[in-house]
Amino acid sequence: MRKPYDFAQTPADVLSRAAKVTCLLLDVDGVMTDGGLSYSDDGQELKRFHARDGFGLRIWRESGFQLAMVTARQSSVVEHRAKELGVSELHQGVRDKLAVVSTISERLSLNPEQLAFMGDDMVDYRAMRHCGLGLTVADAYPGIVEIADWQSMLPGGNGAIREACELLLFSKQMLQSALQRYRD
Repeated sequence: MRKPYDFAQTPADVLSRAAKVTCLLLDVDGVMTDGGLSYSDDGQELKRFHARDGFGLRIWRESGFQLAMVTARQSSVVEHRAKELGVSELHQGVRDKLAVVSTISERLSLNPEQLAFMGDDMVDYRAMRHCGLGLTVADAYPGIVEIADWQSMLPGGNGAIREACELLLFSKQMLQSALQRYRD
């Protein structure tokens, strides 16, 4: 059995920066999914999302925080998942993720310290560097791991986002109350 992430062991500077985050921005392929691309015989794109990641995003949003998805690919499957999760900020077919992140930040009147970006590959590099907190998955590309402030224990598409959401809520001393709603 896998041990849960011990957020108390997270470096103090990471927890301090995480506590300032009010908007979580996510890449899709390799973060929300395992990065594999599957197609049906008729060319329909298929993606697998993890239910625990969805729950992590739910408790993040229910705790009063914002969420956005920023992806280089275009997919109706991603649009469907975003609607299912209640994500109002979905940006697909993005070539310059930093430009989109900057636009979101301006529109929502947020400074970079209030943003966290979770990515897994070099297309996420500039956006991650711009944000106050760079998050990545266990199986991220080495060039992203070296700039990330925090790395999940789990790989993309397999609970990594849940860990990130719990880290952010833990840093704000809100994790237990967010989970308690489901215990009562």
